[in-house]
Amino acid sequence: MSDATDGTATSDADGDGVTNVAIACQGGGSHTAFTAGVLQEILAWWDDAEYELVGISGTSGGAFNALATWFGLVTGDAEKAIRTLDALWEDLAADGWQDRTLNAWLTTYARLESSGVALPQVSPYQLPDSWGQRHIARILERHIDFETIPDLCGTDAPELVVGTVNVNAGEFETFTNEDVTTEAVLASAAVPNLFRAVEINGHLHWDGLFSQNPPIDDLMHVPPERKPDELWVIQINPQQSAGEPTTLEEIADRRNELSGNISLNQEVKFIERVNDWIDEGYLPADQFTHTDIHRIQMDQRFDSTTKVDRDRAFIEELLATGRESATAFLDGR
Repeated sequence: MSDATDGTATSDADGDGVTNVAIACQGGGSHTAFTAGVLQEILAWWDDAEYELVGISGTSGGAFNALATWFGLVTGDAEKAIRTLDALWEDLAADGWQDRTLNAWLTTYARLESSGVALPQVSPYQLPDSWGQRHIARILERHIDFETIPDLCGTDAPELVVGTVNVNAGEFETFTNEDVTTEAVLASAAVPNLFRAVEINGHLHWDGLFSQNPPIDDLMHVPPERKPDELWVIQINPQQSAGEPTTLEEIADRRNELSGNISLNQEVKFIERVNDWIDEGYLPADQFTHTDIHRIQMDQRFDSTTKVDRDRAFIEELLATGRESATAFLDGR
């Protein structure tokens, strides 16, 4: 397995000189502005003669980025995808005194709750409406024409995958390609203590952080010629941590990081096991593809409560950090 600084040579299973790449975007609220920065740098660097994007997936805020990238590419080019990511995060950042006041209140509340202060608990169903979700929906629909998605899906378009969890069935549920709707993306970002569940096809759905974070399996179950030679995981939650968390805030942060990485590590380990079976001759190489895995990680650590912080300066810092991490990854190649 490779990390953000690994310079392992690319593979080319088809022998045509083009490497199939799939990108998986982990969720993590406002921290996924980092992912947008990573994607922008990758898109600016991308060479169609050497690489083909065969799939992109995301969960929660990662789904926003995956969708913006996908839509920009299939309706234009890399430059349009970069602009779409820029415009999306420009609108997601807190703007206007009311929005900035609400953002300050939410981040303060999150910090106090994380530090163990007893605070009144309010269900999203006790609030008068779903203003937050309607606000997000308006932003998404401002930049993504969801009605055109079914027509844009085709043999040449990358696989698009959004992760959620089916609350009623208690199962992971992904929405792919033409099934990616406004509701599917809202469901992927429906954090239970902040937003109401989203009903799709008679079932209620919650935040994809409870499920595949990010979805990877769907990126692998594609026709042989579209299978990724490389999987690039943009990882928000730190994999490792030095020392022992002792304060309530440190414990809450590490629990949040670990829970966010559980499904990711499970899916990655399965791909690594399949790779081993291929290398050892247990699986036929003409039917199974060896997939190199690379992680582009957010090395800078922020406490978990800032995942609700949409302060413009903070968003811009995360975008810049993402570009720097992507540059380090790409330079290693």
